[in-house]
Formats: sequence, C-alpha cells, structure tokens
Amino acid sequence: MTECKQLDLALPRVKGRQVRVDFGGGDVSSDGGLIAIREVDRKMKLTERVARLLRDPRMSGKVEHKVVRMLRQRVYGICAGWEDLNDAEELRHDPLLQTLAGRDRALASASTLCRLENQQDRATAIRVSKLLVELFLDGFEKEPEELILDFDATNDPVHGHQEGRFFHGYYDEYCFLPLYVFCGDQLLVAYLRQSNQDAAKHAGAILKLLVRQIRSRFPNTRIIFRGDSGFCRDLILSWCDRFDVGYVVGIARNKVLEKKGEELQQKAAQQYAQTGQKQRLFGGFEYKAGSWNWMRWVIHKAEHTAKGSNPRFVVTSLDRDEQTVYEQRYCPRGEMENRIKEQMQLFSDRTSAHEWWPNQWRVLLSALAYTLMEKLRSTALKGTEFAKAQMSTIRSKLLKIGAVITRNSRTVHIRLSSSFPKQQLFALIMHRLGAT
Repeated sequence: MTECKQLDLALPRVKGRQVRVDFGGGDVSSDGGLIAIREVDRKMKLTERVARLLRDPRMSGKVEHKVVRMLRQRVYGICAGWEDLNDAEELRHDPLLQTLAGRDRALASASTLCRLENQQDRATAIRVSKLLVELFLDGFEKEPEELILDFDATNDPVHGHQEGRFFHGYYDEYCFLPLYVFCGDQLLVAYLRQSNQDAAKHAGAILKLLVRQIRSRFPNTRIIFRGDSGFCRDLILSWCDRFDVGYVVGIARNKVLEKKGEELQQKAAQQYAQTGQKQRLFGGFEYKAGSWNWMRWVIHKAEHTAKGSNPRFVVTSLDRDEQTVYEQRYCPRGEMENRIKEQMQLFSDRTSAHEWWPNQWRVLLSALAYTLMEKLRSTALKGTEFAKAQMSTIRSKLLKIGAVITRNSRTVHIRLSSSFPKQQLFALIMHRLGAT
C-alpha cells in the first residue's frame, strides 16, 4: 500500500509500555485469503475467458493495463468487500492484489476502470451471460438426469437519475428489477431490467435460450422451470408444454381456486378444531384460467393454523403426487432468496452509473465474483463448517487475513498472519485447490 503518515497516535500505556499507532507497517494487505480466490480462478480460467469477450477499443500498442488484469482487480476486489471504483485509488497499490492480478506495480486507476465499464454494451452482456451457462455445464462430468431452473426477480434501489429508473409501487421506491436464474446454488443469469414492467418480462425468452444451450450439450436431461406466482404466465407455460419442459409454478389465489379447494380446506379446519394442531392437507384439480388455452393441474395445499386458513396453489406438469411435488419440488425454490441476498453481499446493487449498460456490467461483475466464491464453497469448502456459509461469512472468516508481502527479482513471499484462527482449514482449502 502507499505510505501514509497521517495517523500518529499515542494510546494509554499497557503494563508500563507506551503504545503508538501509525500506518508505517510496510507492505501489508488485509486480504490475504484472496490467494484462494486466485487459485479458483486459475483452475476455472474465468477472468481469462471473460476478458476475451469484453469490448476494448484501445490501441493495443499504447495499452498499459491489460483487460484481464483490470478484470481481476475489479472482481477480486468485490470478493474481498471493496465495492466501489473509488476504492481502486488506494487498492491499486496493494502488493497482494497486484501479484494476484499478474503485475508488480500499480494497477489501473479508478478512472481507467470506469472507462472500461462504460465501454461495455449489450453484446458484451450477451456473451458473458452465455459464458456463465457454459461454465455451469462444464462442471458436469456426465449428463445430469434433471436440472431445475429457478427464476426470481428482486428490487435494486437507485438513488440518482440513472437511465431506466422508475418508481415501483410494491417496493415503494425508485429501482431496477433484475431477473436472476439459478440452478441449485449456481448462478446462470443476472439480467438487469427496468421496474415499470411485469416481473416475468423476458423470462420466457431467457428460458428458451437456456433450454436451447443446455440441450445442445445434454439432449436427454429433463429440464424443469420453477418460479413463484409472478411467473405464472400462459405464454411461458404453453411454451413449456410444447417443448417438453416441466414446470412447477405458484399461482395467485382467486375465488375460483378457493371454491375448487373449499372442501379440502374445510376438512383441514375441522381437523384443526379436533386436535388443536396445525393441519396441512394436499389435493389437486384441473383448472383453466380465462387467459389459458387449456386445462392444467393445480396442487392445493390446504393449511389451517391458529391464525386461520392459509391455502396455497401451485400449477404443475409434473407427476400428480401432490404432497411430494409441493414439498420436494416447489418449496426448495425458497432457497433462491438466499442466493439473491448473496448477490447483494457482492454489491450487485451498486448500479450507480448513469447509463444503462455500465450498470448491467456491474451486475455481471458481481455475478463473476459470486461464481468464483461459489466454486470455492462447493469444492474447497465441501464438508467443512463453511460448506453452506453465506458469501459475507466466507469473506470475513477466510478472505480477510492480514498478509505481509515482500518482493524481489526472483520471489514474491506472502506471509499470512500467525494469529489467523482458521490456519488448518485454509491449508486444507489450498490443498484441495491443488496449490503446491
């Protein structure tokens, strides 16, 4: 880091010794655990592959900072908790980050990184999004029997006058409405959208592209579309029916559904009155909404508790064992909310650029950081106490390690803190990543 003499404090004595504080400790980094992220990246070749997809109109003979190094600087910084471009002014001098990015002197400035962001466009977003899916498919040694694609939207508050901002009545704020698609814990799509539109906007087109890309690699894999009631749209469901894509999707309550489920709901209420215990009964029936082209099967969960009746409905094309489909196929979609929260922990909501496509690029930068950290979690942390940890926990417990860096013409020596409490675990992580 750059030398700083602005702080020079004298603290109360400890056992007769004077205590002084300054920033003269030398080349020390707070992010020693990033060496594990670099090893993940080296094995996946993520930043290397993404860098080849980015738009870079600079004259090659006059370029000091290569795109791949700037990309590593930005993505690794997000992993370590540095969300803003402004942080780059100091972090560019961090010797550890320089080493991991592949450089031995100052990295790109905030203005250089900003120019790179503002050069990205729609074509870049499409190319990088396809790569995320390719990386996901590359992770399978053999063709999987089934893949469940979880779709969900969230709000991304904006606080300026960015392009595409609108006021959203449900969230009661100006925001964007990004769409995310996960398969298990792995992120496939991070798509920024305006908030003045249906929550399912473009979901059908994205599903179609995903199915096409997956089936080009795995033609026999069963694909299931899963979402809440915001994605219960006849256009999407009809496409699934035509192209052999299963679905299990929530459907909003209405008077017709409640009437069809009235008998089962009354039975649940009667059993609650007899036992005083929460009741959950399952049934199903055929139903056709006014906008639908044909009948579909709807699962009814008739629940009654001390608070009264709480019916839930799910439309599905899957086997008609209602309780199994509801509990084992539909309910796990709630875990996706935790994955979306992790995008916020990686600052996907820092969409403060004025123009649209730089903001989409920032969402993708967070997606790339998530991809690296999720790979760390699912492989190197498998079977450990952090196997299900949130990204913020992995960062604070395993990436924030004090490190002293010394460099000469032949060696870069990274000395991690002797008092780091997870030394054995970190050694295991590096062993699993193949570091020697």
